[in-house]
Amino acid sequence: MESPDLRSRITDNIVYFARTLRKAGVPVGPASVVDAVAAVEVSGIENRDDLYWTLHAVFVRKHEHKVLFDEAFRIYWQSRGLIEKMLAILSPVAPPRGQPEKPKAGQTRVSQAFEAAKERTAEQAVPEIEVDAKFTVSGKELLQKKDFAQMTAAEIEDAKHSLRSMSMPKDKIRLRRLRPAAKGVIDPRRTLRASMRAGGDMIDLKFRKPAEKRPPLVALCDISGSMSQYSRLLLHFMHGITAERRDVHTFLFGTRLTNVTRQLRMKDPDEALEACSDGVEDWSGGTRIASALHDFNRHWSRRVLSGKPTVLLITDGLERDTDEDLEREIDRLHRSCRRLVWLNPLLRYEGFEAKAKGIRVMLPHVDEFRAVHSLDAVADLVSALSGKGSRSLRTDPKHWLAS
Repeated sequence: MESPDLRSRITDNIVYFARTLRKAGVPVGPASVVDAVAAVEVSGIENRDDLYWTLHAVFVRKHEHKVLFDEAFRIYWQSRGLIEKMLAILSPVAPPRGQPEKPKAGQTRVSQAFEAAKERTAEQAVPEIEVDAKFTVSGKELLQKKDFAQMTAAEIEDAKHSLRSMSMPKDKIRLRRLRPAAKGVIDPRRTLRASMRAGGDMIDLKFRKPAEKRPPLVALCDISGSMSQYSRLLLHFMHGITAERRDVHTFLFGTRLTNVTRQLRMKDPDEALEACSDGVEDWSGGTRIASALHDFNRHWSRRVLSGKPTVLLITDGLERDTDEDLEREIDRLHRSCRRLVWLNPLLRYEGFEAKAKGIRVMLPHVDEFRAVHSLDAVADLVSALSGKGSRSLRTDPKHWLAS
């Protein structure tokens, strides 16, 4: 029979483990913690696998939570023999110093959850200090304006979370197809049928109006060396959009074109980005915009450009081959979509001039020319696509061609 103190230690460890899972993004409530403690007491602790599957059966309810649970369990119960000694020691240990070169999916969020738990304990012993912030700028405001390439590791993690939480506008386009409505144009067929059901004594007018739907969204993202830092963060933005909309397609290109739409449909963002990296062979390599657009126009345009889509072309335009092929392919892409928006991080510079030959070749065939170097720039893009944002002189391609 185990002592009350020993049972309390078992409960405390499971509570701390559940708290870490909650901070990492797994929805674990008090009822689940109670069930986990009861399950461990009933099943007993004989080996590592027994504890793993007992807690897994209680805490993991969705496939995307398994990645975070695996990483949290590995760090929390990592010492060899800790589970066997749990009844005597029952204390989590710190993660090892040496980490693999390529982090696992979910590892960053789990590690931050452990750090947050430590900081919470330390903050309880620190006295409260009042600071006059009258003449200071909030950290959130600075983060919104900061260039992605100049962010620290902690700021990048905050930016990823902000990008995933950004939702695309409820933009809709009118179709030629009509649907029933309370007001609009009189629908003769439905009106006649309604009158016949009433015996023809009264005329019940029925109306119809053009149907509306959200247009598809297609993103063509440059992953060359000069765009690598921006592309990784913008993929988190595309992952959030893909989770809430159906007709979203994402392609990556450097020296070749790769469709990563299926990878971005994974629920967990870290797992999705890891799958994208594994599926791309030319990350941080050279750039062949003309070749990538040719492959897209030839093999994918008829599949994904139906329904009047908006196309986001994310690249700095520094093309190695600027012959007539580039102009022909960008013109064909422009004619195949409803709206072509070029997102270029070089616009972050105040003294930017469209002097590069590749940029001048592409500018006449885009509808908007926007910056994409910060959270504020992405927020402006969302407002523009919803029709709420006003077009400035800097977003007009003709302005850059005239300069």
